[in-house]
Amino acid sequence: MSESQQKYLIIIAGPTAVGKTALSIQIAKALNTEIISADSRQFFRELNIGTAKPTNEELSQVKHHFINSHSISEIYSAGDFERDVLTLLETLFEKHDYVVMTGGSGFYVKAVSEGLDDLPAPLPGLRESLTQKLNEKGLDVLQHEIREIDPAFATTAEINNPQRVVRALEVFHTTGTPISQYHLKNITKRPFQQILIALDRDRSELYQRIDDRMDIMLAEGLVDEATALLPYKSHHALQTVGYKEVYGYLDNAYDEKEMIRLLKQNSRRYAKRQLTWFRHQGKFEWFQADEYEKILAYIQARIQDNNTL
Repeated sequence: MSESQQKYLIIIAGPTAVGKTALSIQIAKALNTEIISADSRQFFRELNIGTAKPTNEELSQVKHHFINSHSISEIYSAGDFERDVLTLLETLFEKHDYVVMTGGSGFYVKAVSEGLDDLPAPLPGLRESLTQKLNEKGLDVLQHEIREIDPAFATTAEINNPQRVVRALEVFHTTGTPISQYHLKNITKRPFQQILIALDRDRSELYQRIDDRMDIMLAEGLVDEATALLPYKSHHALQTVGYKEVYGYLDNAYDEKEMIRLLKQNSRRYAKRQLTWFRHQGKFEWFQADEYEKILAYIQARIQDNNTL
């Protein structure tokens, strides 16, 4: 690819409620391009209130991809996302020199940015069998099994993600090799340049935004949405902050006041974990979420510097 043909994926990451959507729309409009969502729950059209999707007004400003693109009845993995985004980028780069991707799901961002291991397809019927076991016996049983066969995987945050646990068991029962052994390959070289940006805010301001967002979600009917999704309660997208606390309330584990407290507390803790994860990646340039002009200037300078090499 010659210098005149350089294409750029601009990744804007950061914690929940930091302001990624608004900033990404500003950047995409300035660059006359489109946005790819890397939020692993916004894919699902049935999940609306609890996922803080862009509003219809925001969606009308810039074309978004991977918002309401799948049904929660489907299994959609980070590997699927990697494949589909790379295919989409081939098309988008035919008409745009730049594409914006934004989200707080670090594993999905990394899948596109660096690539995932080429994991084997599961044995026929294995996924269905493991999913049935998950639904009937719960995540604890599968977690116990994976701790026995893959202690390295069990030390990661993925041990709490039902879909990732099922995938890890699939790999082991298909190949006899723990999935952690597949996490050793080199980063995949992409046929486009990447500019990685992470957003932050003053911690007290971020936490207040999280609390305010949760109040809005509850007022808009978060409990009713979670109730309607009860048949999919074991789905990994619903075993996350914003839904699992509601299911505890619906199961009479605690009252409404405690549900609200847990929703806000766990959302703040989730934001802290996201910040830690992205900082440990070491490849992001950090900005305050309201520094639009500074961020745009940084992007333009990176492009200019690269094109003069």
